Amino acid sequence: MDQSQAKPTTAMPPGDLDRYLRELKCSFIAAHYGALATQAAQKQWSHVDYLGRLIEGEAHVRRDRATQNRVRQAHFPVIKTLEQFRWDWPTQINRLQVQHHFSLGFIKDKANLIYLGGVGVGKTHLATALGYTACLQGYAVLFASAIDVINTLAAAKSAGRLKPELKKYTKPALLILDELGYLPIDKSGADLLFQVISLRYEQGSIMLTSNRAFKEWPRMFNNDSTLTAADPRSSAASRRHRSHRRQKLPHARPNRALNLPGLGIVGIAYHRCQRCLIKPV
Repeated sequence: MDQSQAKPTTAMPPGDLDRYLRELKCSFIAAHYGALATQAAQKQWSHVDYLGRLIEGEAHVRRDRATQNRVRQAHFPVIKTLEQFRWDWPTQINRLQVQHHFSLGFIKDKANLIYLGGVGVGKTHLATALGYTACLQGYAVLFASAIDVINTLAAAKSAGRLKPELKKYTKPALLILDELGYLPIDKSGADLLFQVISLRYEQGSIMLTSNRAFKEWPRMFNNDSTLTAADPRSSAASRRHRSHRRQKLPHARPNRALNLPGLGIVGIAYHRCQRCLIKPV
């Protein structure tokens, strides 16, 4: 066919581009392609430069939206940051040790972190701030009090929905269980909590906060015999655990906890054994 007889290229009908952009959920491009087209003509951008500016803006919007969704789905009681933490109270807190946790290496290692300390010293603030930092870095986080987790799972078990409900606590990269020990836990509650910890073993990180010293944990769980079984010293797993621990750096060993004078917080980081979340060596 003679090229002179070829059908001329027709322009896109008005409104089609906006409709396609809405279908693709490209909100930034839909809102800015006209203004950027004018700017591109004035500054003589190439087609690739013009497209690049649109794609860059869309990527930033989607990244911000994803971050907002992660923060919302984390269910933080309030948003806290490390910058808001009062380093002058309590006194003598080891700031570098706390800041080290905010590098989030323990999440990459699928390890666990425990903060112990009295009421009102800032454990929940630091846990929330750490979780918020993890959200900003692209990690899925879930924040909940330990007793709320137990009550939710108990209700799900009664309704025959335990398995799908457990997935809610095993899916995030970081699960923060706040206020462990503020209320007593019966055997049924302990069993449910142990299921969460067991399912997350080497699958994701757990951060615990508690106002109870480790020696008080058996009483906190109503002297449940499960605690004895969970002691790493009482089984063959103990020998593997100790062998694994000897290969760790001193700051990574659970019995060489990161003591924070004044604040009374102990951080047990970079440790994979879920049993030590129940009773330390």
